[in-house]
Amino acid sequence: MELKRITHAENVRLSDSGRAVRILDQSRLPNETVYLELSQAEDLYEAIASLRVRGAPAIGIFAGYALYVLALQSQETQYGPFLDACRRNRDYLNSSRPTAVNLRHMLDRVLAVAESMPCADVPSIQAAMGQAARAIHQEDIAMCTAISEYGLSLVKAGDGILTHCNAGPLATSRYGTGLGPLFLAKERGIPLHAWCDETRPLLQGARLTAYELQQAGIDCTLICDNMASLVMKEGKINACFVGCDRVARNGDTANKIGTSGVAILAKHYGIPFYVLGPSSTIDFTCPDGDHIPIELRDGGEIKEKFFSTPVALPQVKCYNPAFDVTDHSLITAIVTEKGICYPPFEQSFAQVFGRPEKEAT
Repeated sequence: MELKRITHAENVRLSDSGRAVRILDQSRLPNETVYLELSQAEDLYEAIASLRVRGAPAIGIFAGYALYVLALQSQETQYGPFLDACRRNRDYLNSSRPTAVNLRHMLDRVLAVAESMPCADVPSIQAAMGQAARAIHQEDIAMCTAISEYGLSLVKAGDGILTHCNAGPLATSRYGTGLGPLFLAKERGIPLHAWCDETRPLLQGARLTAYELQQAGIDCTLICDNMASLVMKEGKINACFVGCDRVARNGDTANKIGTSGVAILAKHYGIPFYVLGPSSTIDFTCPDGDHIPIELRDGGEIKEKFFSTPVALPQVKCYNPAFDVTDHSLITAIVTEKGICYPPFEQSFAQVFGRPEKEAT
């Protein structure tokens, strides 16, 4: 398969009619390739909540388009009622997943367009919201390309890279964040070997990361999550690359459950641990990881999903947090489209993004 088809996958975009959001249903991969066109609020909400669209940047792109598509359906002709409807749609979509800050940021960005046009007619506001949603998509393409360039500068030919969850083109717009350097290396003929944690319980590493890398012809090996320590001890890992769903002001980072364990192991074995993500995932209003909300999901994902029969008794209780928080002290660097940020992160964020080290919450 042509590499460009993988690195430039159209996993989220407006439909040809411009009145629906078209997505690749990631819940059906790797065995089925199914595209959906969604326009109703309940379907758009469900697509995020059920992980049909996932990955913080892709969720942000989807959210921008979703709010625009719902705005097009409004029957309101007066500014006040139209804005109220947009705000309700924003709040509804934002409640679908609490941890990924891109969802809130991009909904707020498209809504802000409507809020800034009190004297305009509704069709003009709708058109401007559409322009904002398209801009979010185009900006993400540029951001992912830059992140991939910076990330690639941190490794050398022949390195083994441990990944956790999925942060490739499927989770973004192009190349990816945590996986972006691997795809960019492939384009440039630089050999790297990816070791992919399966990422229980939803198996994004197995179903999505290994799928993308295999399709692109990138050398990869799938391992169970509890094998990472041995692979590190055997000297097969030179760096860990992960994405992120929210980064606090002090550098604490929320990512798929199991990420903090990988970071602890990497610290023990002296392996650099890199977080890669666009600046939109940095929540400057959030002081630290203790203030990042963690999504709890249904226990059936642990006991039943992907199994032909349940692997635990029905009465067994499950605790199923979707994310954990990696302490900033375990992170070697945070790679953004603006540059590579090193500890102490509040200082480097201030230097890279021109923000004060302390911001009001």
